[in-house]
Amino acid sequence: MRIRVALCLGLMLVLAQPVLADTAAEQAAQAAGDLQAAVVAMEEAEGARDRVAALTQTIRAYEDGLGALREALRQASLRETALSLQFNAQRDRIAQLVGVLGQLESDPGPLLLLHPTGPVGTVRSGMMLADVTPALQAEAARLRAELQELRDLRALQEAAGETLARGLNVAQTARTALSQAISDRTELPRRFTEDPEVLRGLVESADTLEAFASGLAPDATDGEDFASAKGRLPRPVLGSVLRRPGEADTAGVRRPGLTIATRPRALVTAPWPATIRYRGPLLDYGNVMILEPGGGYLLILAGLGSVYGEVGEVVAQGAPLGLMGGAEPELADILAASQEGGGARETETLYLELRQGADPVDPEPWFTEGRE
Repeated sequence: MRIRVALCLGLMLVLAQPVLADTAAEQAAQAAGDLQAAVVAMEEAEGARDRVAALTQTIRAYEDGLGALREALRQASLRETALSLQFNAQRDRIAQLVGVLGQLESDPGPLLLLHPTGPVGTVRSGMMLADVTPALQAEAARLRAELQELRDLRALQEAAGETLARGLNVAQTARTALSQAISDRTELPRRFTEDPEVLRGLVESADTLEAFASGLAPDATDGEDFASAKGRLPRPVLGSVLRRPGEADTAGVRRPGLTIATRPRALVTAPWPATIRYRGPLLDYGNVMILEPGGGYLLILAGLGSVYGEVGEVVAQGAPLGLMGGAEPELADILAASQEGGGARETETLYLELRQGADPVDPEPWFTEGRE
């Protein structure tokens, strides 16, 4: 009886111990915390002296937190499905374990002291039960941990809706406030002012992006430090590479730049201090931003929905250049997409091209993964 009582007490202690959430649950909780921090940052951005920089940081934090939360929710959903299938597959074995434990607790005390074969049989049964006890404890602990994990995953997914709703509202407000803050600026550093007539002539005469960029090709006499940034530049937008230099698109066209898939209304920032040489619509590329970072280089960003700044303006590294097109996804779309994959909602594309003078340069070795 003492052995069986010890077994029951041991199982009760095991079931009473807290179990840490699995990696998927921890990632979801951390990502939710990051997104909540971005919401709090919006209040600080409203009162910041440099509202453009503060709002830019807020939008970046939101995008990073949203991406992490969506991926964490996807992992959590997959883990929940795996646990449910595992429980269904092992239902009979779990029922047997529960039955054994229940039987141990329901047996009358006096009968446990006796065995039909006498004292030797009682000793042997006690020894067998002692051997089984660790296995039963381990099985009970494993089931308890998986059940707790399943509860944690479901609770995180339910709580994610409120966090995402607040985050979406903050992101929309921050983008609107950023556009207004940029338009309110009056004293802007300028390196030069491009002749509007020259730009207009280039736009009207250029039949390709290469021809237009060649007309803007700068001298290689200034800003040589840009060459030292090779391999350290953050990508201007958060997303994944869709096509690499030289890869053909669906129409069979090959371009020398990177095509990055990104989410609607994603923020595009300057990867290096540069001068705006051109901004606006160009051919069939949508809105185009052409930056001169120095050293005879041009950085071309095409496909933006809206662009900030003026020609001749000097922008700092990390400064906002514009927003991608598309409509802000609804909360239901984000939660649904989180089960399909991290890139399920990357419907916009940013084309990035680097040129030295009139010649294209492979941009891949210049940029790090993701956006820092």
